[in-house]
Amino acid sequence: MNIRIMKYVDGVVGRLLANGIPNTSYRPVKHGPKASFLIIRPGGIGDAVLLTPALCELKNTYPNCHITILAERRNASAFSLIPEVDQLYCYDKPAELWQAVSKKYDVVIDTEQWHRLSAVVARLIRSPMKIGFATNERCRMFTYSLPYSHDEYEVSSFKRLLEPLVGVSEQAAPPFPFLTIPATAQESVGKLLATLDDKPFVTIFPGASIPERRWGADRFRAVAAELAQKGYGIVVVGGALDLADAQTIAGESDLNLAGKTSLAETAAVLARSALLVSGDSGVLHIAVGLGIPTVSLFGPGRALKWAPRGEHHIVINKGLPCSPCTTFGTTPPCPCNARCMQEITVAEVVTHCLKQLEHPAG
Repeated sequence: MNIRIMKYVDGVVGRLLANGIPNTSYRPVKHGPKASFLIIRPGGIGDAVLLTPALCELKNTYPNCHITILAERRNASAFSLIPEVDQLYCYDKPAELWQAVSKKYDVVIDTEQWHRLSAVVARLIRSPMKIGFATNERCRMFTYSLPYSHDEYEVSSFKRLLEPLVGVSEQAAPPFPFLTIPATAQESVGKLLATLDDKPFVTIFPGASIPERRWGADRFRAVAAELAQKGYGIVVVGGALDLADAQTIAGESDLNLAGKTSLAETAAVLARSALLVSGDSGVLHIAVGLGIPTVSLFGPGRALKWAPRGEHHIVINKGLPCSPCTTFGTTPPCPCNARCMQEITVAEVVTHCLKQLEHPAG
C-alpha cells in the first residue's frame, strides 16, 4: 500500500480506534526464562537495523525466550541479518498478520514511534503486558507507555522500551558489530568482488527514501573519481530506483552492483569495504551495525536521532536554521531546494573520506 495512503488512514481510522478502544491495565511483575515476545516494527530498513541492539539485550536477559517480529515487506529483509529473531511475519500479508495476532504472547512491544494502528494491533493481541511510546493517543493501548525524544539516538530510544522488563541492564553502548551476514550472501559477494583483486575499496550508496535527502549522482561521481585517483576501488550499491544514479557514478573501472544484490548481499559488500559514503539511509545504518567506517550526509533528517555515533563515523551536516525538518517520518515540501544538502561540497566529502581512509580511528 502507498505510504501516504497508510499515513492518512492511520491519522483518521487509527485515531478513532486509539480513542475508542478501552485501555488496558494488566501489569505483570516479571517473566520466566521462556517468555514469548512479539515485537512490532513497521517502517523502513533503518528502523529495523537500529532495533537490533535492543533485541540482543532481550536475548541476553532471557536467553531461552522466543522473539517474533511483526514487520512489513519493505523492511522484512533486514531481519535476515539478525539471528536473535526466531519468527518473522509481515502485517501487509493478510495470512501472516492473522498468524501473528491469533497467538498469545507474554509481552508485546510496539516500537513504532508515532502512528496509531500498530498500537491498536498491540492492544488487540492476547498479552498481559504491552509496551510502547506515549507520543499521542496510542499511549492508551499499552500497560507501559514510555516517553520518546527527538534528541535521543534511536538505538537508545528502542532500548528504553525494555525498561519495564525485569532484569534488563541499564542503557549501554551497543556492541559492534551487531549484525550477522548469512554465509550464502558472503559467498556470492566474494565472487562479485573478485575483479577488485583485494584492492581496498569505498562503497557509495546514492539512494534515499525521499528526494530531499539525495545529494546528486554527479557529485557522488566526482567523489568517486577523486578517490579512484588515490588508488581506491569504487563499488556502487543500490536498488532498482538507484540504477540511473549508479550508472552516472560508476566509471569504467568501477564496480556497479546497483540492482544486482539482495539486502543481505549488500551488507556483505559493506562488510568488506574500507568505507561507506552515503546519505541518511538504511544502508548507512547497516554499515554502522557491521562496524564499518562511514562518511554520511545529513540535511532534512534529525542527526541527533539518526546519525552514526563514534569515532569511526564522520557526519557532514550544515546545521541550517531550517533543518532538520523531518518529524516522525514526514518531511514537508522544501521552499529552498534542499539547500541543507546542496551546500555540502564535493571537496569536503573527499577530505573527510581521505581522513577516514588514511588516518583511521582506533
